[in-house]
Amino acid sequence: MKTYDLIIIGGGPTGINIGIAAAEAGLDYLILEKGVLVNSIYHFPTNMTFFSTSKLLEIGNTPFISHTEKPTRREALEYYRRIVQSWDLKLRFYEEVQKVCPLPEEQYEIRTTKNSYHTQAVAVATGYYDTPNLLDVKGENLPKVKHYYDNVHPYIGQEVLVVGAKNSAAQVALELWQKGANVTMAIRGDSVSEKVKYWIKPNLENRIKEGSIPTYFNTSVKEIREKEVMLHTPEGAVTIANDFVLAMTGYHPNFDFLKRIGIHISDDTAQLPSHHPETLETNMPNVYLAGVLCAGMQTSKLFIENTRNHGELIVRHILRKREWSIV
Repeated sequence: MKTYDLIIIGGGPTGINIGIAAAEAGLDYLILEKGVLVNSIYHFPTNMTFFSTSKLLEIGNTPFISHTEKPTRREALEYYRRIVQSWDLKLRFYEEVQKVCPLPEEQYEIRTTKNSYHTQAVAVATGYYDTPNLLDVKGENLPKVKHYYDNVHPYIGQEVLVVGAKNSAAQVALELWQKGANVTMAIRGDSVSEKVKYWIKPNLENRIKEGSIPTYFNTSVKEIREKEVMLHTPEGAVTIANDFVLAMTGYHPNFDFLKRIGIHISDDTAQLPSHHPETLETNMPNVYLAGVLCAGMQTSKLFIENTRNHGELIVRHILRKREWSIV
């Protein structure tokens, strides 16, 4: 069986960036993606606009041209398609990695839903958008409960509860209200998060103040039912009419997958995966982490724009170790 120099798990911006670094270094690499190209971005809200500028999102020395300073989801999808084509990157889609099995001489066998591969090194760049932070309440498995927001149309004229206090929850609540949904918010804290962007936060606070978006602060969801939701508020249990619950409570890395392949996770609330800060190598020799995965539960610390050097760090370390083995 052929042995690759590097197999990259994840075909998002970080995985693509590692692939570009590998291609520039002449490594024989392969990117494996369980869904479509930049799968997370593809599943972002249809009309989403990035908070970052197109300049900050650029990778592979490829200009990101957008109609405005901050690109849309549609422009981002086109940008990454163009990068893959111009670099002729080696990707395989709809191929989910299930196991990473150690082999002799610190090599690995990668087993997917379709194939098996041998490789000298592995880079895990699976992001965090596939694993939502659950409410862990009765009724969360009902079809009306969504942890992802696509577009406003299905919710027009409906009773919608938005759970959360940060950017996603704020944007979703405002768009739903603007387009004709009956929106209520449930927020764990006593205010809208200070992390909400400065051009969004005042708008939401004004809608709350005027009563356009009824909001329960210091509140959690207690139970979700077919036509109503029970909230736990400072005044006690409150039941409101409800057609949909949009739990915009954030996401986290797939820790189960990381543990399953052998990567150590810290026992504290940060749940940091083991990795060297300068080389990104984990506790498993020749297995690397990249992108937001390196932050564990602190997902707000790392983004595309401040992890663009991860591909170079990983490839540089692979080449350095290769030189040491020759010596």
